Amino acid sequence: MSSVSFLLAHLSDAHIGPIPRPNLAELLGKRATGYVNWLRKRAAQHDMSLLARLVDDLLAQKPDHVAMTGDIVNIGLSGEIALAREWLGRLGGPEQVSFSPGNHDAYVPGAMALLNETFAPWSRGDDGAVGFPYLRRRGGIALIGLSSGVPTAPFVASGRLGAKQCADLAALLERTEAEGLARVVLLHHPPHRGGARALRGLDDAGAFEDIIAARGAELVLHGHNHRQSLHHLPGPRGKVPVVGVASASAKAGAHQPGAAYHLFSIEREGERLAIEGRARGVDNTSGELVDL
Repeated sequence: MSSVSFLLAHLSDAHIGPIPRPNLAELLGKRATGYVNWLRKRAAQHDMSLLARLVDDLLAQKPDHVAMTGDIVNIGLSGEIALAREWLGRLGGPEQVSFSPGNHDAYVPGAMALLNETFAPWSRGDDGAVGFPYLRRRGGIALIGLSSGVPTAPFVASGRLGAKQCADLAALLERTEAEGLARVVLLHHPPHRGGARALRGLDDAGAFEDIIAARGAELVLHGHNHRQSLHHLPGPRGKVPVVGVASASAKAGAHQPGAAYHLFSIEREGERLAIEGRARGVDNTSGELVDL
């Protein structure tokens, strides 16, 4: 087995703003409450200038790859999606950046087709196919991207993988283990039971836990909760770390911890695998980006 030295950056929940002014037809259904929520609360909680500084800081670390795990927009407007595509391109090209959508990206059913088309270059597997899960092999790492974003009713922010995606995930984990790759799973929602509040969690978290128990993984990354977290799921050869990251644009003290991103150094030599993670984010006192 060859040696691996890989630096993976992870950020999530950019919530690109400001939201372009929607027309009346675009505000039908759930978008109306979401837009009001943006105007009354979220616009003051997310800082695009801070997000720009965070991206500059992330790119200065020269990661080998960047994972962005969703909620890149707010209410799924076509104007938002265009702005978000421009922002994602600033993170890097499709070869350097992998994207997995969240619940705000899939805010209403009508957003899904444009969302999938726009972000396909950043969520296309090695085989060229568009869809989830996707598999990208990068320098001894298997990046497996899932989509937990599904349209939901107002005031509901839950996610779901579905039976087919779960079955395909299990097969990919088995295949990439046989290839000797370090497997990193990317999704938006925390994929374990109790990982989020009621009406905000992953509906089939139990199925995900069963897959990890049977097939294992080396690392699972998610966003959604706008805070840093560490959980472990049992795998066939030990505990699997499940790491959540804060929102990439959150103002310090606004509603959750301030903006942050994570860096994971993945080192493999023969059978020995070492993963070391660190966080960089906004200091609540100075406002500077520092090691947390």
